Amino acid sequence: MGTKRDPDVLPAQQSTGDPAEAGTSGSAAAELDELDTAILSYLARHGRATNYEVGEAVGLSASAASRRILALEASGAIRGYRAVIDDRLLGKHMTVYIRVTLERQSAAVLAAFETAVRHCHEIVSCHLLAGQYDYILVARVAGIDDYNRLHQNELSHLPGVIRLETSFALRDVLETGRA
Repeated sequence: MGTKRDPDVLPAQQSTGDPAEAGTSGSAAAELDELDTAILSYLARHGRATNYEVGEAVGLSASAASRRILALEASGAIRGYRAVIDDRLLGKHMTVYIRVTLERQSAAVLAAFETAVRHCHEIVSCHLLAGQYDYILVARVAGIDDYNRLHQNELSHLPGVIRLETSFALRDVLETGRA
C-alpha cells in the first residue's frame, strides 16, 4: 500500500518511513506522484500557464503548484520551456524523414555523427535506432530545392554515413506540441 502524500509537500521532502529509502535516490520518474504527473501533462499542453492556472487544473493552490513546478524543474523532469513555431510561417513547408546507415556502430563513429548532425539547422530531431537503420533524422525544409541543398551541402558530408534514404511527408497529421 502506498502512502498518501500531502499536496503542499514535495515528493523529495516526504518520507514513507522506510529505512531503506534513507540515503538513496531513485529516478525522477520513480519519484513522481499523480499530482506531479498531472502538472507535467498540463504544462506540456499549456507551457505558458500561470501557477494559478496549473493549480486550478490539478486541484492545488497557486503556491503549492509553484513549489511543485520548481521541484520538477530542479529534478530535471521539466527540462525547459520553448515556443512551438509553425515552420510553415517560416517558409518550411516540407517534412523530410532521412534514414541513415553508418559504416559501423563504433562509439567514435556514433559520436562523430551525432556531433556533426547537431550543426545541421534544418534537422529538427535525430534518433538512434535498433533495426535496419542506424538513425532517423527529421528535417523541415522549404521544398525539394531546399532539401537538395541540405543533402548536397550537409547530409552527404556527415561522418561515417554510407547510405541515406529519404521520404517526404505528404501531410502532417499529428505533431507533439501542436494544439
